[in-house]
Amino acid sequence: MKLSWDSRYGEVDVDGTAEELTALAVALEAGEGHLPVSEGELTGVEVVGTDGPGVMIRVDAGRRVLVVLGDADGRELLAEGLRETASADDGGHWHIDHHPGHAWLAEGSVALVVNSPLGGMPLRRKRS
Repeated sequence: MKLSWDSRYGEVDVDGTAEELTALAVALEAGEGHLPVSEGELTGVEVVGTDGPGVMIRVDAGRRVLVVLGDADGRELLAEGLRETASADDGGHWHIDHHPGHAWLAEGSVALVVNSPLGGMPLRRKRS
């Protein structure tokens, strides 16, 4: 997995194989885990189950780790989205940004862009 952190914009770009994105989804569902990262500015992802409300995503700059804290419902929704992105058969990406009234992402969370293992932009197939 590769985590590219742009501290100026408060955004983390996530690139991974289907297996790596699924492993992150499993850790989110379990409410715990530390996944090492092989490339990028950040060296790992840490998942911590809390009472919430929702999910807080932040960067621990001192440890260079992406930290995901949150309640079971919010972590489940994030895990579902990761699995969908991992299994997309035409590429694409998923922007995860907080906005007022967001169903599960807590205010103050860093933004994520999760890229499909097939590439960040959807492939367009010719119709016959």
